[in-house]
Amino acid sequence: MLIRSAVLLFVYFTIFYIVAQLKKNASIVDIGWGLGFVMLAVVELFFNFTTPGIFVTALVMIWGLRLASHIYKRNYDKPEDFRYANFRENWGKVYYVRSYFQLFIFQGMLMFMISLSFLYTINEKAITMIWLFIIGIIIWITGFSIESLADKQLKEFIKNKENKGKLINTGLWKYSRHPNYFGEATLWWGIFIMGIACNTPWYTIVSPVLITIMVRFVSGVPMLEKSLMKREGFEEYSRKTSIFIPWFPKK
Repeated sequence: MLIRSAVLLFVYFTIFYIVAQLKKNASIVDIGWGLGFVMLAVVELFFNFTTPGIFVTALVMIWGLRLASHIYKRNYDKPEDFRYANFRENWGKVYYVRSYFQLFIFQGMLMFMISLSFLYTINEKAITMIWLFIIGIIIWITGFSIESLADKQLKEFIKNKENKGKLINTGLWKYSRHPNYFGEATLWWGIFIMGIACNTPWYTIVSPVLITIMVRFVSGVPMLEKSLMKREGFEEYSRKTSIFIPWFPKK
């Protein structure tokens, strides 16, 4: 199972790297993020068609396909994302080698670790704790709903030309500066709990812990916060609004 998944990811991200160089746009790796999880889940379910596997694969597919579609529509016919453009400029001559390992293969390694929870769940024969499995599904639904709604609210906000250069502070964004990332982390905790309900090893907790650390402290929140600091009203917004976990604004 693990070797098969590792080989799949190596080939998958190598193909994405080649396409990115041909298009001169590394942003497509973001589209490949959600699709990669879908690929792993579907392939594993093909080899181990189990009841827990059907449930968890369905949830991974719903999340992954929505995310890939959202990112594709957001980036379609637009220049390379500022993060990858900065890497291209700052890394100079070593960009092509460094980007392959740091932007593509490294993402494959992260995806492998994050996928452990649902890969093990797919290999379990039965759901041993139905009540805990249901709790996991509820947590997943909560996280998925928050992420989807936050993305939708942000998309509608940006679409309004009057909001150009402004910060969104309505809807879920009134209670968290990054509700979409919070929803992302939450749904992975739901998948982990579903796995525990099927007797998956406790060390699969590395999956939700890793994605939570990544979006909160590494590639998600910090990078966006840095880009938003220049916008008018950010200081007041950041003072009043929770950075990650949704909570009532400070007066």
